[in-house]
Amino acid sequence: MFTETATPMAARDQPNSWCSGVMSSPAVVAQAPAPMTTSAVTAATHQARWMPVRVAVSIVMPRPCAAARRGTSGLMANMCKNRAMAGRVAVLVRHGVMPMELGLVHQLFGRALSPAGEPLYEVVTCALVPGMVRTDADFPIHVAHGPEALAEADTVIVPASHEPDETETEGRLGAELAAAFALIRPGTRIASICTGVFVLAAAGLLDGRRATTHWRSCDQFRRLYPTVRLDPDVLYTDDGDVLTSAGEASGIDLCLHMIRCDHGAAVANEVARATVVPPHRDGGQAQYIRRPMPEPQSASTAQARAWALEHLDRPLTLRELAARESMSVRTFTRRFRDEVGVSPLQWLTQQRIERARQLLEETDLSVDRIAADAGFGTAASLRQHLQATLGVSPSAYRGTFRGTLAAVLPPG
Repeated sequence: MFTETATPMAARDQPNSWCSGVMSSPAVVAQAPAPMTTSAVTAATHQARWMPVRVAVSIVMPRPCAAARRGTSGLMANMCKNRAMAGRVAVLVRHGVMPMELGLVHQLFGRALSPAGEPLYEVVTCALVPGMVRTDADFPIHVAHGPEALAEADTVIVPASHEPDETETEGRLGAELAAAFALIRPGTRIASICTGVFVLAAAGLLDGRRATTHWRSCDQFRRLYPTVRLDPDVLYTDDGDVLTSAGEASGIDLCLHMIRCDHGAAVANEVARATVVPPHRDGGQAQYIRRPMPEPQSASTAQARAWALEHLDRPLTLRELAARESMSVRTFTRRFRDEVGVSPLQWLTQQRIERARQLLEETDLSVDRIAADAGFGTAASLRQHLQATLGVSPSAYRGTFRGTLAAVLPPG
C-alpha cells in the first residue's frame, strides 16, 4: 500500500507500463493488496531505469494501475493514464472474421494523430497462417503477417469469427492459437471484440475477471467459462491489461476508450469526430435488446393482453384484466404466468417501457408526455424505470437513437 508519505518506484521509459506518469485520485478507497500476476510483475520490472513518483492518496494496485482503471462504459475512470507509447496494435484474425470489426480497428487507431499530425499507432493485421483468410462476407482478405507480429505488439485485439472453433465449442484453445498466444509478451494489453472474448477466456486470461460479450452468446459463454465474471449489460469492460466489448459496434466504444486512456480525451474526441460517432455512449447493450412477449393464438389471456396494449396510458388493475377473460384474479394470474413466463404486473411494466422506447425513438414528444402515454404517470417514474431496466435516462436513450451525430458533427 502506498500512502501520502511513500515514494514508490514506477517505470519511466517502459512502453508497456500501466504505471508511467504521476497518479492521483481522491476517490479510491484503500483495500488489502491482491497478489500481482506473473505477467504483471514481469511488465513492472522490465526496465532498468526508474524514477520516484509521489502518490497523493492511499491506494493499492492489484495489477499495475488496474484498480484505478478498471471500469465499464457506464462509468469512465478518472484515473486513465497514458501508456507511454502503446503504439503497435496487432489484430489477430481467424477464418470467418467480420470485415467491420477488422476495419473499425484500423480506422479508429489509424485516425489517432499527435498535435504535429503524426500517427500515434501502427496497426497490423496478422493471421495464424499468412495468406488468404475467409471473411463472413462474400470476399476473402489477404493477410501478410503471421503470428510472429504478436510478439512485437503493445496491444493485441481479437475480433469475432463466424466460423466457430474450439474456443466456442469445447472451451479450449486449438494448437495454432495456443502457439500464437505464447508469442505475446508479458504486459501486453489484450482486447476482444464481440465473441473474440471466447479466445481470451480459453487462453485463461479471464479467470476470475470481469468480461462481456454479445448478449446472444452469453449463455454459451457462461456454460464454457463459468469462472469468468460475465457482465452482459455493459458495452465494454476494462480490467487493466485485458479488455472486452459486447458486440461489433461496441468495439468502436472500446477502441475509443483505449485511445482515450493512451493519449487523452482530446485525441479520442477528434477520432470520434472524424469517424462521425459519439465519443462516449451511456448505458449498456441492454438498451438494444428487444424482449417481445409470446402471443400464442390459443392463449386464454391473449384477449386481455391485446386490450391492455391499447390502454397503456391509463392505470390498469389485475381485477380489470381478469374480468376481460371472465376469470378470478388468482386463476388469471396463474394462467398468465404459465403462458407468458412473468406476472401480469411485470408484463405491464415491460410493455410500458417498450412503448416509451418507441416514442423516444420515433417522436419529438416531451418526456412528460411520453411518461403519460406509456402509463408511467410522471417523468420521474419513467426515468426510474428506464434507469433500472436499460441503465440510461430518457434523454440519453433518445440521444442514442436520434441525436448522437449532433454531438460529434462540427457546427454549421
